[in-house]
Amino acid sequence: MTKKRKNILITTLVVILSLVLISVVLNHNKKSNQEKIDVVSQPVGSVNVETYKVVAKQLTMNYDANGVFLANKQLDFSSEISGRIVDILVAEGDFVKEGEVMATIKSDKLSVELENAQEVYNKLLKDKERFENSYKNGGVTQQQLDQATLALENASAQLEQAKIRYNDTKIKAPITGYVNKKYIETGTYTSPGMPLFELVDVSKLKLRVAVNETQVANIKVGDTVIVKSSIFPDKEFTGKVLFVAYKADQSLNFPIEVEVDNDNTLNLKAGMYGSVVFNYKESNDKLIIPRTAFVGSVNNNEVFVVENGVAKMKKVVAGRILGDEVEVLKGLKANEVVVTTGQINLIDGTKVTVLNKSI
Repeated sequence: MTKKRKNILITTLVVILSLVLISVVLNHNKKSNQEKIDVVSQPVGSVNVETYKVVAKQLTMNYDANGVFLANKQLDFSSEISGRIVDILVAEGDFVKEGEVMATIKSDKLSVELENAQEVYNKLLKDKERFENSYKNGGVTQQQLDQATLALENASAQLEQAKIRYNDTKIKAPITGYVNKKYIETGTYTSPGMPLFELVDVSKLKLRVAVNETQVANIKVGDTVIVKSSIFPDKEFTGKVLFVAYKADQSLNFPIEVEVDNDNTLNLKAGMYGSVVFNYKESNDKLIIPRTAFVGSVNNNEVFVVENGVAKMKKVVAGRILGDEVEVLKGLKANEVVVTTGQINLIDGTKVTVLNKSI
């Protein structure tokens, strides 16, 4: 064997031996790491945890909803006829009753039209009476009497229209309330559709608020609620639910309308901010656990239950989130004990030591 071949053979053997040695070392390291993982995965001794005993209790749903007070009635009303304002009998801030005259429009021409219509009616009424007497004696025909009757009916309709136009010269309040705004002055020429006054009725106010789907389930029309105003934080008003929306708005909330009795001093005014205080107790008891009992998050629907000193994983169905508490619909029973801290160190079957002795 030549020297060159001998060197090549030695080199080949060295490479083969190196590869075998590397393979042995890698296999040993892998086995060692797996043994360490297996040791960590196995429950060793006992894990300290804190727990909570599941309770069934009646829920009290207390929550506020904010909104803006609106007038019970608010009306911008206009004139029915054209004409010049000759007299204004009220000022802004005045209280008026329904039907009270607030202003007058020049009525000379309409007065003449009314007088003429009245005279025509009176004349045709006498003609009809004379025709009726003549008809009894055969002096006129049935056709002539019918024509007289028709003429009287037409005159009566024209007289009523003349009275309406004349009465429209007296601008009367359509509702009881306060004059919030006056759009006209003496001498203003008004026409049909032109706004004259704004009236508001604040003997009662409406407060519109919005609640979520969880809250709206308990609210019913006719419910009595407490209403507060940001201007009078120490004062409470009585409200009654007038309307509960059957459909959510674009923000997925449900509009609610509450009627509020204003007090004698009319402290509340339309446009103020207010809030409705809802306070409902549910009829059936609900299972409640702390939010911290859930492994990871509420959406995971997993908790650990302690049974005979051992932690066991349970699947549950979470209901409403009530602040730091969560309603449980399925998966738990009253008086079961759930882990609230220490879950990160638990797997199903881990032995635990309960630190808090309140259960």
